[in-house]
Amino acid sequence: MRYVIIGGDAAGMSAAMEIVRNDKEAEIITLERGEIYSYGQCGLPYVIDGRIPSTDKVIARSVETFREKYGIDARTGHEVTGVNPEKKVVTGRNVHSDETFEIPYDKLLIGTGASPVLPPWDGINLQGIHTLKTIPDTEAILSDLKGDVHNVTIIGGGYIGLEAAEAFTMLGKKVRLIQRGDQVAKIFDPDMAAHIHEEAKRQGVELILDEQVESFSGKEQVEQVKTDKGTYPTDLVLIAVGIKPETKFLKDSGIIRSDNGAIVVNAYMETNVEDIYAAGDCVLHFHLVKQKNDYIPLGTTANKQGRIAGRNMAGRSEIFKGVVGTSILKFFDLQLGRTGLAEKDAKKLRIPYESHTLEARDIAGYYPGKQTIYVKLLYRKDNGQLLGGQVIGRNGVDKRIDVLATALYNRMTLKDLLDLDLAYAPPFNGTWDPIQQVARRKS
Repeated sequence: MRYVIIGGDAAGMSAAMEIVRNDKEAEIITLERGEIYSYGQCGLPYVIDGRIPSTDKVIARSVETFREKYGIDARTGHEVTGVNPEKKVVTGRNVHSDETFEIPYDKLLIGTGASPVLPPWDGINLQGIHTLKTIPDTEAILSDLKGDVHNVTIIGGGYIGLEAAEAFTMLGKKVRLIQRGDQVAKIFDPDMAAHIHEEAKRQGVELILDEQVESFSGKEQVEQVKTDKGTYPTDLVLIAVGIKPETKFLKDSGIIRSDNGAIVVNAYMETNVEDIYAAGDCVLHFHLVKQKNDYIPLGTTANKQGRIAGRNMAGRSEIFKGVVGTSILKFFDLQLGRTGLAEKDAKKLRIPYESHTLEARDIAGYYPGKQTIYVKLLYRKDNGQLLGGQVIGRNGVDKRIDVLATALYNRMTLKDLLDLDLAYAPPFNGTWDPIQQVARRKS
């Protein structure tokens, strides 16, 4: 059986390793457009400021390891440009020699991930304008930072924008973040995002809200960013306005994709075309709370889906049960966690909901070192079923978000939260955890 996998990172190589484990006679060919396999993209902002000393540290397994230890025909510099399901072949070109190739498959996995969105702004090709998605992206930023860089402009206030703002600030740069909407971190409700705005101000990050970038100017190197309301001097720009599924090469394949280009798959990670599977940031993800497909590209999901796809390709039968939209990030001294629905999601889905926000302490109030933690829960008006949670604080956010994510997965109510036997000792918690305190008030 010949397995061909397009994409050499989280989803693709998780699938490849499951095939290795489950089909001892497998011939596995993996095709990666770049030169590096299996690395932690989420660690790249921390390479910029030196907390992680080099990009080598975020590489989980080298190409040589896959080839020599696991017998995988791991190819680099191979860009796939088309898939022909009738002939069961993939076509493409070698990015170094420009030679074309055609590779037949018995089973195919698409794990091509997503690429940064680059709007058609004038001057976008000036030197000093970057994205942050790959190791080469990171190396290019590090190279530019060796020059005369004082003012850094970040466009976009999502995960990457916020993490990069922290990284550049830690390097002593003056950081400006431009967001076209009225808040950063749109995955949070406005009342919770206000805490993020306060932290940015406290750390010296200049937030420019409600402005849209129009162009860049400079001779060869970027010198200014122009918006619809002003012009700002800059020495380096990071564009972090979002990502899009890397699936354009499938346009003539017959594989069904959504409006944003993400591939539609079933619970077995199968596409609508026989013997073609897909996983990771290039596919839609079933949202357990919304009970519909959504697009929430995260490394954790990509690894899970890749594992399940690989097992199914190798003859096992396993399903991907879905996501609840859990994420967490560090922004200077704050931990920002969320899971499930935000208010705008509930409104869009016309779910009758209520919310409650609590300012509490992360540990026992009488124990030294206590910190403020903000907890917001969304729940159904009619039966109290939990719909979502947002938690922001200096400590203890991760444990609360993981409890809430588990509760969402199991369709628990506020009353159910009260019955949870959560760990307690004064250095770690109060007798009633903050999420239970919310439940007590509203149950």
